[in-house]
Amino acid sequence: MKALPSLLKKIAGLRILVVGDVMLDRYIWGDATRISPEAPVPVIDVARETWTAGGAANVALNLAALGARCTVAGYVGADESGVKLAQSLANKKIAVIKTPGTAQTIVKTRVMVQRQQLCRIDRESPPPDYRFGADAAESLLADEIAACDAIILSDYAKGILHDDLVARVAKLGRAAGKFIALDPKPKRKLAFHGLDLITPNKRESLELAGLTASPHLPFPAAEVCARLHDLYATKHLVITLGEDGMLLSSGGKILSTIPTAAREVFDVSGAGDTSLAALVLALAAGAKLAAAAHFANAAAGVVVGKLGTATVTPAELRAYVAHKA
Repeated sequence: MKALPSLLKKIAGLRILVVGDVMLDRYIWGDATRISPEAPVPVIDVARETWTAGGAANVALNLAALGARCTVAGYVGADESGVKLAQSLANKKIAVIKTPGTAQTIVKTRVMVQRQQLCRIDRESPPPDYRFGADAAESLLADEIAACDAIILSDYAKGILHDDLVARVAKLGRAAGKFIALDPKPKRKLAFHGLDLITPNKRESLELAGLTASPHLPFPAAEVCARLHDLYATKHLVITLGEDGMLLSSGGKILSTIPTAAREVFDVSGAGDTSLAALVLALAAGAKLAAAAHFANAAAGVVVGKLGTATVTPAELRAYVAHKA
């Protein structure tokens, strides 16, 4: 990636708005050397606990780590987890627009034993209590939309994003000439049309296209890309294929498939957030889709080599790309 220094310099001048399901990622680190006498389960001796921003807030952390300015809009509860989440974002100089509500902060707790995830415990409240209201786009987000270079709608199917909010943000963004990306969760059936980019994974792309995958047949890439363009008229489509890399499509046509850049995979937690953040930053900085995808692929390749929800810095990217050259 000969253009990496120039691209990173352009990214440092960008301002991005993230709207979506923010949450706190909590990690309990320990060891298991015995089985409980109460049940056939391991007993975890806790060594330490750590916290970091997760979900849409992790997208924001990745944007900031790569040098961009960022604002994230979502629900942060008035509880201890909310304080930790807000502090994690403030430490990276990420501004927060909070929707009102009385629900608890969404928390994902992962129990890590000898560098492996033993289990995950989720804590969340029903979404109606903390949704942005019908007029939230105009009253809370309009100024930030006008000031930013790109908008990311990060859906974790927790309820912040709904049809009216997506439509209003998209309308304001298009009117202001902003790049708009959506990372969708098809089980929520959000209504959207005419965005600049969507980034489903392989399973999500099939669901969005209304297709059923067969384990005995190849992924129907051409049909998926054509259907998604017909249904949603998205300018660019990037389907993450896990160990098979990324599939790039524009105008309903396949452009190319980029193989994965990962050298070692320790933990895929948050890798999709990293890929999304890097992809949008590169496109907003003027890169072509293929170049942006290579940039995002490299960023995700760094992150999956780390344990826990993580980010990548420009220095790490430069070193990673230099090592692969």
